[in-house]
Amino acid sequence: MNSKPIPSSELIINDDGSVFHLHILPEDLADIVIMMGDPGRVSTIAEHFDTIELDKQSREFHTITGTYRGKRVTALSHGIGTDNIDIVMTELDALANIDFKTRLPKAEHRRLTLLRIGTCGAAQPDIPLGSYILSHISIGFDGVLNWYKDGEKIFLMDFENAFVKHMDWPARFARPYFVRSSEKIIERFRDWTVKGMTVSAPGFYGPQGRSVRLALTIPDLIEKLESFSHEGYRVTNIEMESSALAGMAALLGHDAATVCLAIANRHVKESNPDYKPLMAQLLRRALDTLTA
Repeated sequence: MNSKPIPSSELIINDDGSVFHLHILPEDLADIVIMMGDPGRVSTIAEHFDTIELDKQSREFHTITGTYRGKRVTALSHGIGTDNIDIVMTELDALANIDFKTRLPKAEHRRLTLLRIGTCGAAQPDIPLGSYILSHISIGFDGVLNWYKDGEKIFLMDFENAFVKHMDWPARFARPYFVRSSEKIIERFRDWTVKGMTVSAPGFYGPQGRSVRLALTIPDLIEKLESFSHEGYRVTNIEMESSALAGMAALLGHDAATVCLAIANRHVKESNPDYKPLMAQLLRRALDTLTA
């Protein structure tokens, strides 16, 4: 345990005692946290809560804490990208495990259950639109976890080495990393989701193989991803946050995973922009599963 308080420059606490970006207090956070990119989805899932004790928004970070079937739940939007996950995961862990008065880690570690619900593009022709894909393994194209020590304790190096060779990975790119989601969450969601190995890209267009006006470094990205397999896993989908969430949670001692609704299929070049009813169903089913 650290013997020196964390400086205010490293963990910024607002004048009201809330954490810097999320603007919530330690007592506002439940042990079960449902995360999503879109602030509007927080209100959608909170419609099912029996009671609401907190509703606060700061920038893209919208937080509602309440109860559902007798269990306390926090719904939280994290915005887009793994850089935002770096902010949100650090601040959630601080709320749970740092004494804001002494700025020291608490003697007893508090373990959070974190489920991210998002949208994605399927990378295989046999995964139809509307599928729910659970990220058993995430592939980080983003590089965020490379900035934290001890990543080698959670990285799946055999997957990583095989992938770098298969993709002929450019030397100028951040090295991709592979991390597993929480087995505890996988077991609870396994029966009604597709087994996923998910790419987290650091952008929506070029890093996901989309070209509008700029040429791509890897023009055949989707084809290469589709053809990669290792130890019974294949690349199933592409999104933008699951790798940093799974990796930071593992390093910090929390349970985390991502379930995505496939609203596009990159192989067959189809999409469904009218996916909100399906997303509402996924939010409710995930809430039921987490609180069962």
